[in-house]
Amino acid sequence: MPATDDHRVALVTGASRGIGRAVAERLAADGCSLALGYGQDAGAAEEVVAAVEGLGSRAVPVQADVTDPAAVAALFDAAEEAFGGVDVVVHAAARMSLSPLAEFDLEELERMLRTNVLGTFVVSQQAARRVRCGGAVVNFSSSVIGRVLPGYTGYAASKAAVEAMTFVLAHELRGRDITVNAIAPGPTATDMFLEGKSPEQVEFFANASPLERLGTPEDIANAVAFLVGPSGHWINGQALRANGGLN
Repeated sequence: MPATDDHRVALVTGASRGIGRAVAERLAADGCSLALGYGQDAGAAEEVVAAVEGLGSRAVPVQADVTDPAAVAALFDAAEEAFGGVDVVVHAAARMSLSPLAEFDLEELERMLRTNVLGTFVVSQQAARRVRCGGAVVNFSSSVIGRVLPGYTGYAASKAAVEAMTFVLAHELRGRDITVNAIAPGPTATDMFLEGKSPEQVEFFANASPLERLGTPEDIANAVAFLVGPSGHWINGQALRANGGLN
Protein backbone atom coordinates (compact mmCIF):
# COMPACT_ATOMS: atom_id res chain seq x y z
CA MET A 1 0.00 0.00 0.00
CA PRO A 2 1.19 3.57 -0.61
CA ALA A 3 2.38 5.53 2.39
CA THR A 4 0.16 8.15 3.94
CA ASP A 5 1.29 11.73 3.43
CA ASP A 6 2.52 11.98 7.02
CA HIS A 7 4.48 8.72 7.09
CA ARG A 8 7.01 8.17 4.35
CA VAL A 9 9.89 5.80 4.87
CA ALA A 10 13.28 6.42 3.27
CA LEU A 11 16.17 3.97 3.00
CA VAL A 12 19.57 5.60 2.52
CA THR A 13 22.82 3.74 1.88
CA GLY A 14 26.17 5.31 2.70
CA ALA A 15 24.28 7.15 5.41
CA SER A 16 27.02 7.40 8.03
CA ARG A 17 29.00 10.20 6.35
CA GLY A 18 29.21 12.80 3.63
CA ILE A 19 26.36 13.15 1.18
CA GLY A 20 24.52 10.12 2.52
CA ARG A 21 24.39 11.61 6.00
CA ALA A 22 23.24 14.99 4.67
CA VAL A 23 20.49 13.26 2.68
CA ALA A 24 19.33 11.31 5.72
CA GLU A 25 19.14 14.44 7.85
CA ARG A 26 17.33 16.42 5.15
CA LEU A 27 14.74 13.68 4.61
CA ALA A 28 14.27 13.41 8.37
CA ALA A 29 13.60 17.16 8.47
CA ASP A 30 10.99 16.56 5.77
CA GLY A 31 9.26 14.03 8.02
CA CYS A 32 10.59 10.70 6.74
CA SER A 33 11.43 7.77 8.96
CA LEU A 34 14.88 6.44 8.03
CA ALA A 35 16.59 3.11 7.52
CA LEU A 36 20.28 4.01 7.57
CA GLY A 37 22.56 1.64 5.71
CA TYR A 38 26.25 1.93 6.60
CA GLY A 39 29.44 0.03 5.88
CA GLN A 40 31.75 -0.19 8.89
CA ASP A 41 31.52 2.83 11.19
CA ALA A 42 28.79 1.98 13.70
CA GLY A 43 29.69 4.99 15.85
CA ALA A 44 29.14 7.40 12.96
CA ALA A 45 25.85 5.69 12.14
CA GLU A 46 24.67 6.19 15.72
CA GLU A 47 25.54 9.88 15.42
CA VAL A 48 23.23 10.10 12.41
CA VAL A 49 20.49 8.30 14.36
CA ALA A 50 20.83 10.92 17.10
CA ALA A 51 20.69 13.73 14.55
CA VAL A 52 17.57 12.25 12.94
CA GLU A 53 15.87 11.85 16.28
CA GLY A 54 16.82 15.43 17.15
CA LEU A 55 14.87 16.47 14.07
CA GLY A 56 11.79 14.71 15.42
CA SER A 57 11.96 11.63 13.22
CA ARG A 58 12.90 7.98 13.70
CA ALA A 59 15.81 5.95 12.39
CA VAL A 60 17.19 2.44 12.48
CA PRO A 61 20.87 1.82 11.58
CA VAL A 62 21.74 -1.35 9.67
CA GLN A 63 25.22 -2.48 8.66
CA ALA A 64 25.11 -3.68 5.07
CA ASP A 65 27.68 -4.35 2.35
CA VAL A 66 25.87 -3.04 -0.73
CA THR A 67 27.53 -5.68 -2.92
CA ASP A 68 26.02 -8.50 -0.82
CA PRO A 69 22.46 -9.36 -1.92
CA ALA A 70 21.60 -11.00 1.40
CA ALA A 71 22.83 -7.99 3.39
CA VAL A 72 20.89 -5.55 1.21
CA ALA A 73 17.75 -7.69 1.48
CA ALA A 74 18.20 -7.62 5.27
CA LEU A 75 18.48 -3.81 5.15
CA PHE A 76 15.13 -3.61 3.35
CA ASP A 77 13.69 -6.18 5.79
CA ALA A 78 14.75 -3.96 8.70
CA ALA A 79 13.05 -0.93 7.14
CA GLU A 80 9.83 -2.86 6.60
CA GLU A 81 9.88 -4.37 10.09
CA ALA A 82 10.55 -1.02 11.77
CA PHE A 83 8.30 1.23 9.70
CA GLY A 84 5.96 -0.91 7.60
CA GLY A 85 7.44 -0.41 4.13
CA VAL A 86 9.80 1.62 1.94
CA ASP A 87 8.80 4.64 -0.15
CA VAL A 88 12.15 6.24 -0.99
CA VAL A 89 15.52 4.64 -1.73
CA VAL A 90 18.62 6.83 -2.00
CA HIS A 91 21.71 4.84 -2.87
CA ALA A 92 24.65 7.04 -1.86
CA ALA A 93 27.27 4.41 -1.01
CA ALA A 94 30.23 4.69 -3.39
CA ARG A 95 33.96 4.24 -3.85
CA MET A 96 36.34 6.51 -5.77
CA SER A 97 39.82 5.48 -6.90
CA LEU A 98 41.83 7.66 -9.25
CA SER A 99 44.69 6.74 -11.58
CA PRO A 100 45.60 7.07 -15.25
CA LEU A 101 44.15 4.16 -17.19
CA ALA A 102 47.56 2.79 -18.15
CA GLU A 103 48.60 2.60 -14.50
CA PHE A 104 45.31 1.61 -12.85
CA ASP A 105 45.62 -1.32 -10.47
CA LEU A 106 43.09 -3.81 -11.77
CA GLU A 107 42.32 -5.27 -8.36
CA GLU A 108 41.42 -1.79 -7.12
CA LEU A 109 39.38 -1.21 -10.27
CA GLU A 110 37.45 -4.39 -9.56
CA ARG A 111 36.75 -3.27 -5.99
CA MET A 112 35.46 0.08 -7.22
CA LEU A 113 33.30 -1.50 -9.90
CA ARG A 114 31.85 -3.92 -7.36
CA THR A 115 30.81 -1.07 -5.07
CA ASN A 116 29.64 1.41 -7.70
CA VAL A 117 28.17 -0.88 -10.34
CA LEU A 118 27.26 -4.15 -8.64
CA GLY A 119 26.22 -2.29 -5.48
CA THR A 120 23.87 -0.05 -7.46
CA PHE A 121 22.42 -3.07 -9.24
CA VAL A 122 21.83 -4.98 -5.98
CA VAL A 123 20.21 -2.02 -4.21
CA SER A 124 18.13 -1.16 -7.27
CA GLN A 125 16.96 -4.75 -7.54
CA GLN A 126 15.57 -4.71 -4.01
CA ALA A 127 14.11 -1.25 -4.61
CA ALA A 128 12.34 -2.49 -7.74
CA ARG A 129 10.80 -5.33 -5.77
CA ARG A 130 9.84 -3.43 -2.63
CA VAL A 131 9.30 0.32 -3.05
CA ARG A 132 5.66 1.17 -2.60
CA CYS A 133 3.55 2.77 -5.32
CA GLY A 134 4.12 6.51 -5.53
CA GLY A 135 7.70 6.19 -4.32
CA ALA A 136 11.09 7.26 -5.65
CA VAL A 137 14.55 5.82 -6.23
CA VAL A 138 17.66 7.99 -6.52
CA ASN A 139 21.06 6.63 -7.53
CA PHE A 140 24.33 8.54 -7.59
CA SER A 141 26.19 9.28 -10.79
CA SER A 142 28.83 12.01 -11.18
CA SER A 143 29.34 15.10 -13.30
CA VAL A 144 32.79 13.74 -14.27
CA ILE A 145 30.99 11.77 -16.99
CA GLY A 146 30.67 14.97 -18.99
CA ARG A 147 34.25 16.16 -18.47
CA VAL A 148 37.69 15.11 -19.64
CA LEU A 149 39.64 14.63 -16.41
CA PRO A 150 42.80 12.52 -16.56
CA GLY A 151 42.82 9.90 -13.83
CA TYR A 152 39.04 9.58 -13.65
CA THR A 153 38.58 6.91 -16.33
CA GLY A 154 37.62 4.06 -14.01
CA TYR A 155 35.40 6.18 -11.77
CA ALA A 156 33.62 7.83 -14.70
CA ALA A 157 33.02 4.44 -16.32
CA SER A 158 31.45 3.11 -13.13
CA LYS A 159 29.13 6.11 -12.89
CA ALA A 160 28.14 5.89 -16.56
CA ALA A 161 26.93 2.38 -15.75
CA VAL A 162 24.85 3.80 -12.90
CA GLU A 163 23.12 6.19 -15.28
CA ALA A 164 22.38 3.39 -17.76
CA MET A 165 20.77 1.26 -15.04
CA THR A 166 18.79 4.23 -13.77
CA PHE A 167 17.31 5.11 -17.16
CA VAL A 168 16.25 1.53 -17.93
CA LEU A 169 14.80 0.85 -14.48
CA ALA A 170 12.58 3.93 -14.75
CA HIS A 171 10.87 2.27 -17.73
CA GLU A 172 10.79 -1.19 -16.18
CA LEU A 173 8.71 0.21 -13.30
CA ARG A 174 5.99 1.50 -15.64
CA GLY A 175 2.55 1.36 -14.05
CA ARG A 176 3.68 1.67 -10.42
CA ASP A 177 4.01 5.48 -10.18
CA ILE A 178 7.64 5.16 -9.03
CA THR A 179 10.30 7.58 -10.28
CA VAL A 180 13.91 6.52 -10.81
CA ASN A 181 16.53 9.22 -11.25
CA ALA A 182 20.23 9.83 -10.76
CA ILE A 183 21.95 12.75 -9.08
CA ALA A 184 25.29 13.66 -10.68
CA PRO A 185 27.16 15.91 -8.23
CA GLY A 186 30.05 18.09 -9.24
CA PRO A 187 33.04 18.53 -6.91
CA THR A 188 31.60 18.34 -3.41
CA ALA A 189 33.41 18.90 -0.12
CA THR A 190 33.29 15.39 1.26
CA ASP A 191 36.07 13.28 2.76
CA MET A 192 35.96 11.00 -0.30
CA PHE A 193 36.47 13.90 -2.72
CA LEU A 194 39.08 15.77 -0.68
CA GLU A 195 41.23 12.74 0.16
CA GLY A 196 44.67 12.99 -1.44
CA LYS A 197 44.09 16.37 -3.12
CA SER A 198 46.45 19.29 -2.62
CA PRO A 199 45.13 22.78 -1.77
CA GLU A 200 45.93 23.76 -5.36
CA GLN A 201 43.86 20.91 -6.74
CA VAL A 202 40.94 21.78 -4.46
CA GLU A 203 41.13 25.40 -5.61
CA PHE A 204 41.12 24.26 -9.25
CA PHE A 205 37.92 22.28 -8.77
CA ALA A 206 36.28 25.05 -6.72
CA ASN A 207 36.94 27.61 -9.47
CA ALA A 208 35.69 25.31 -12.24
CA SER A 209 32.10 26.24 -11.43
CA PRO A 210 30.81 29.73 -12.23
CA LEU A 211 29.61 29.84 -8.62
CA GLU A 212 33.30 29.57 -7.65
CA ARG A 213 33.03 27.12 -4.79
CA LEU A 214 32.79 23.43 -4.07
CA GLY A 215 29.38 21.99 -3.52
CA THR A 216 28.36 20.97 -0.01
CA PRO A 217 26.66 17.74 1.03
CA GLU A 218 23.64 19.88 1.91
CA ASP A 219 23.48 21.22 -1.66
CA ILE A 220 23.18 17.67 -2.94
CA ALA A 221 20.72 16.65 -0.23
CA ASN A 222 18.44 19.52 -1.25
CA ALA A 223 18.42 18.22 -4.83
CA VAL A 224 17.62 14.71 -3.64
CA ALA A 225 14.79 16.01 -1.46
CA PHE A 226 13.30 17.74 -4.50
CA LEU A 227 13.44 14.59 -6.63
CA VAL A 228 11.84 12.33 -4.02
CA GLY A 229 9.22 14.87 -2.95
CA PRO A 230 5.90 15.71 -4.60
CA SER A 231 7.33 18.71 -6.46
CA GLY A 232 9.80 16.50 -8.32
CA HIS A 233 7.56 13.55 -9.11
CA TRP A 234 7.15 14.45 -12.79
CA ILE A 235 10.92 14.08 -13.26
CA ASN A 236 11.67 10.48 -14.14
CA GLY A 237 14.47 8.59 -15.88
CA GLN A 238 16.84 11.56 -15.71
CA ALA A 239 20.30 12.46 -14.44
CA LEU A 240 20.28 15.76 -12.59
CA ARG A 241 23.64 17.54 -12.79
CA ALA A 242 23.89 19.15 -9.35
CA ASN A 243 27.17 20.96 -9.93
CA GLY A 244 26.79 24.75 -9.79
CA GLY A 245 26.98 25.13 -13.56
CA LEU A 246 30.06 23.02 -14.18
CA ASN A 247 30.60 22.08 -17.83
